[in-house]
Amino acid sequence: MKINSREEFEKQNMFGMGQPNDAFAQFFIGQSFLNPLTDPKETNVFLANVTFEPGCRNNWHIHHAKSGGGQLLICTAGEGWYQEEGKEAVSLVPGTVITIPAEVKHWHGAKKDSWFSHIAVEVPGEETSNEWCEPVSDEEYAKLPE
Repeated sequence: MKINSREEFEKQNMFGMGQPNDAFAQFFIGQSFLNPLTDPKETNVFLANVTFEPGCRNNWHIHHAKSGGGQLLICTAGEGWYQEEGKEAVSLVPGTVITIPAEVKHWHGAKKDSWFSHIAVEVPGEETSNEWCEPVSDEEYAKLPE
């Protein structure tokens, strides 16, 4: 369900918006928010609720790993997009789970007219790293269906 009102979205966003995602703002178009759900000092699986304002998306990026690694997205509120390089974008709604293997270039974010949240799960692996690439251009993004 698309949610354009921040107030209504906050009622639906069960894991909370958290704080502005300033540490990674350079890799996003628009405002995102980060609410860590696990403490890396207590577990080797990091989970965070990531919230995107309408139109916000992250840059293309790749989760590298010698073995294992990658990312899981568990969509929790609003509507968004996920796209792998060379493939059509996938519409995301609450309940959608996306498995992103290591070494796959991709991006994710909100639809133009909806707030969006997902839980991002960093999949443990050997020698993991994240490579941030170019932004998703306004032209690419504008071509996505409503």
